Amino acid sequence: MVDEGLLTIGAFAARARLSAKALRLYDRLGLLAPAHVDEVSGYRYYRADQVERARLVAMLRRLDMPLARIAEVVEAAETEGADRLAAYWADVEARVAGQRTLVEYLRGRLSGRSSELYGKFEIETVDVPAQVVITETRHTLADELPAWIGASLGRLEVAARECGGVTAAPFVVYHSEVSMESDGPAESCVPVADEAAARAWAAGRGRRWEAGVRVEPARRLAYTRISKAQVAHPQILAAFEAVEAWMEREGLEYDGPCREIYFADWDAAGAEDPVCDVAFPVR
Repeated sequence: MVDEGLLTIGAFAARARLSAKALRLYDRLGLLAPAHVDEVSGYRYYRADQVERARLVAMLRRLDMPLARIAEVVEAAETEGADRLAAYWADVEARVAGQRTLVEYLRGRLSGRSSELYGKFEIETVDVPAQVVITETRHTLADELPAWIGASLGRLEVAARECGGVTAAPFVVYHSEVSMESDGPAESCVPVADEAAARAWAAGRGRRWEAGVRVEPARRLAYTRISKAQVAHPQILAAFEAVEAWMEREGLEYDGPCREIYFADWDAAGAEDPVCDVAFPVR
């Protein structure tokens, strides 16, 4: 027998200002279960005090919040739920800001203003001697790349103490494209002084991080220097493309995968401070 205090799905839908179809979906997704389901008829019944949750779920879905995060918000205590919502929206705003920058970059390309974008970068060449590097390699997508670079270079710089110390600026090599569709791999590299010690380190403990050691050959690099703000996507794409356009004009050929060389203290640098060289090996 159904409790007289329960509402039919139609009455509850009207109270919650939702459709019965939406309520069935919320039930199926585990976000709002009926208080009672008739075993014979299959009719759903709800309590009046479930109205607020139903409306909250509907509004959160309008924010394109993933279902798992909606569940976290509606199950949390009042202030914790508000904090979870704030954290989600901060992520959304950061993503939209990045997309807005990408749109402006693409507008420049599509309107034929690429030469103007490339003209903002000064291109130079430098000869780099052969060096022993300890490395960490990972397949990673673009959204995970910045965090991985910081963590991997940090690990390698600690390990370098066992390998005679760091001898030059650390760098990241892209053996294949890293984007939201392509996962590289990327390789973090830290030049060290003692090759024998580096190989002993790699043999003993490096495998935990997909790490290794190799001798990076002497190279000539074509590069442009960029600020901390320009390291962000898609600004950094314009820097890579500017170097490639310059290489084509100069008749230079690729002599290895592209790289980012981090020569400054990232945490101490301001947005406009130079921190990174975007480079291609050339011949």
